[in-house]
Amino acid sequence: MSETPDIPEKPEENNEANAAAADDWAAAMAEQADAEVADKNTDEVSTEPDEVERAEFQNLNKDTTAICGTETNMDVILDIPVTLSMEIGRTEISIQNLLQLNQGSVVELDRLAGEPMDVLVNGTLIAHGEVVVVNEKFGIRLTDVISPSERVKTLR
Repeated sequence: MSETPDIPEKPEENNEANAAAADDWAAAMAEQADAEVADKNTDEVSTEPDEVERAEFQNLNKDTTAICGTETNMDVILDIPVTLSMEIGRTEISIQNLLQLNQGSVVELDRLAGEPMDVLVNGTLIAHGEVVVVNEKFGIRLTDVISPSERVKTLR
């Protein structure tokens, strides 16, 4: 035989249980409404002035010792990896022409032969240079380095 859940034997007991549960819910809802009214009353801004302590801030200027209290330690950032890349030139082609490229195809770039290449660090132009061969490997000789102020202007 399977077990059956406890079912009240008399219908009057079931009605009394439902009425008690309904009363409990009504009391809980009334308490919640009272609490919300009390919260709204405490959230209102007081018009009475309270004593407020003024915060004191350090005078910030371009001197890093005034900001940090010590000299700036550049060793913290020296090991951060960056991506250095050289760009020979660019061009725009349609997808149809891109799909037609195969071995031996020639793509014309927007730079003239002998024109300096762009040297980019994380996508930001920092210098111009020319290709050199060092110990049978390609390298680049920097011919013009962009000033830090010019680099900052390109970021904005």
